[in-house]
Amino acid sequence: MKELQYDAVVIGGGAAGMAAALELETQGFSCAIIEREDHLGGILMQCIHNGFGLHEFSEELTGPEFAERFIERVTKSKIAVYLDTTVTRFSSAGNNCVKELYCVSPSGAMRLQSRAVVLAMGCRERNRGNVRIPGSRPAGIYTAGLAQRLVNIEGYIPGKEIVVIGSGDIGLIMARRMSWVGCKVKAVVEIMPYPAGLTRNIVQCLKDFDIPLYLSSQTTSIFGNDRVQGIEVSPMENGVIVPEKKFRIDCDTVLLSVGLVPENELSKTAGVELNGVTNGPIVDSDLMTNMEGVFACGNVLHVHDLVDWVCEESRRAGLYAAQWLKGERPALQIRAKAGPSVRYVNPARIAPDRENHIYLRSMIVKSDAELEISLDNKVIRSKKERHVQPSEMITVNLCPKDFKGLEINSDSVLEFSIK
Repeated sequence: MKELQYDAVVIGGGAAGMAAALELETQGFSCAIIEREDHLGGILMQCIHNGFGLHEFSEELTGPEFAERFIERVTKSKIAVYLDTTVTRFSSAGNNCVKELYCVSPSGAMRLQSRAVVLAMGCRERNRGNVRIPGSRPAGIYTAGLAQRLVNIEGYIPGKEIVVIGSGDIGLIMARRMSWVGCKVKAVVEIMPYPAGLTRNIVQCLKDFDIPLYLSSQTTSIFGNDRVQGIEVSPMENGVIVPEKKFRIDCDTVLLSVGLVPENELSKTAGVELNGVTNGPIVDSDLMTNMEGVFACGNVLHVHDLVDWVCEESRRAGLYAAQWLKGERPALQIRAKAGPSVRYVNPARIAPDRENHIYLRSMIVKSDAELEISLDNKVIRSKKERHVQPSEMITVNLCPKDFKGLEINSDSVLEFSIK
């Protein structure tokens, strides 16, 4: 078995993994990226639409163009890159928190040793089994991401008459993409009373193409034997199906856009503690998990709206991993928790003596909302939000000045709520 050693190993070669690895190298540490695909860039390589990079590069790019900016930097660096390589397991060994990563590739098995590991495996799509849509099991049912790969990479059109179930961003983008290639997109069906995707995608992908969006509507059956022939849609009122209002939409293809799940099977087997709400690791202010020296960032931590935010967070993960390798840790961390109308807060702990970048999601749809931050039940800061909804992440920065003059100890709790 081939054996290699690095200061840090990053698992995943998408935007998150590359951003974290580049920061580690900038800080003077040897680093390796392990990627199971035969290329760097991750899912960006099949996202040929524009809209990427407005924050990161101050210009609008396609997914491959965005990825190429990072790939060029990685290629010119001293970062070791192992493509077509899968980490089968990793664990801590010895008294110095050394991590051992066991990998397989076409060239054989490898064992990598490092003091730090950054988890950047991204996320995967939920499928029909996850949402339990009843009916027969005909051909013509795809996740939106698979359909995107078929059209943009493989050059295949999966069907002619399309219905998208779920209004996640990938589904909205694919509704537009299928219209562009000449398909008829009959409808987007969403079980919630509000869209799951970004507002700009609702406008650019549905309204601009006159594609109907059915909110508060549940897909209660899929029809067809050899091939999909249609779906049954049942409207809901106050969360309850109204059977007498159900209707059928004929189609030959169904695309599922029913949410993303952080890719954490490897994390679980290693002993990383996961958040039951986000399905990503629980991390402290250094983006470090419960395993000493194991960090998480990007969509494997929590699903982001924009790849720009993924890169921002992942650079900090690389910086914090480097600081940990130098023996630097915050003197005090306090718990951060979700309060009323907030679904989750990341990270789960913050350090009052430095700047903290905090991400959270609303549980409600509301205009002219107020984000309220309380320390031990005392409001220390409030922030006006023009509009909040579950599909759009909220970011807030907390600095030492926000805690100036306050009594803080290890039992203090910071709560985030929306009113």
